[in-house]
Amino acid sequence: MDHFSVDAYTPKEIAAQIEKVGISKSIGDPSRLFALAILAGSFIAFGAVFFTLVTHDSMGVAAGLMRLIGGVVFCLGLIFVVVAGGELFTGNNLIVMAYVDGKVTFSQLMRNWVLVYAGNFVGALGILVLIYLSGHWQIGQGGVGAKVIAIANAKVNMSWVEAFTRGILCNILVCMAIWLCFAGRTVVDKVLAILFPITAFVAMGFEHSVANMYFIPAGLLASQQAELVQLAGNINLENLTVAGFLVKNLLPVTLGNIVGGSVFVGLFYWFIYLRD
Repeated sequence: MDHFSVDAYTPKEIAAQIEKVGISKSIGDPSRLFALAILAGSFIAFGAVFFTLVTHDSMGVAAGLMRLIGGVVFCLGLIFVVVAGGELFTGNNLIVMAYVDGKVTFSQLMRNWVLVYAGNFVGALGILVLIYLSGHWQIGQGGVGAKVIAIANAKVNMSWVEAFTRGILCNILVCMAIWLCFAGRTVVDKVLAILFPITAFVAMGFEHSVANMYFIPAGLLASQQAELVQLAGNINLENLTVAGFLVKNLLPVTLGNIVGGSVFVGLFYWFIYLRD
């Protein structure tokens, strides 16, 4: 009879589990993978919507505390992905562990990343359309919509280096949250494992490519409404364009996420626990 323990899995056991899951993700049915990616994109978008609503009016709350609260509520997205099921590009950067171990080919790795990235984008934009049609941005006399514009505008006005490094830092924390989830044996374990790393990356202002697939297109759409732009205050929206979104934010953040998750988490733990 196999020995069974109720204790958390050890880091070495986690590494073996993640590699095994990475192999499974790489050889699975593409249509199922894409559907799960759409779900994950929509889940992260829900977290972004929740974050925007909660933080749109600080009501005298200290900035640090408001960042903390925003980080906590944003955790909703990854909790959905991990517990309910979904395929998230940033978490799937850990498949690199199976690749460098020779268990997954480069083409299988790229197929997973491309399909999941595209599915995440579709899911995030789908929620954006529903939020727009729902009139959600009119909450607080348009205050939520003004916050949507302010968030998006701040993201497209970072330098390329800032966006890239914030992407690295973000996915170190996201992949550590996934790593910790593999240590747990219950839903409560997984929720608690998600809570602190994800709250930290949001509170510290790091950049998540899938979240930005909602945040910035939402700002682009909201900025077409003059009353919301007026409420957002005297801000320069020159860079809040499709090109600004894709080139100044999404590209460097995506590359940073890949480096943060694949190199600083995946390859480090592969080197420690899995290499022959």
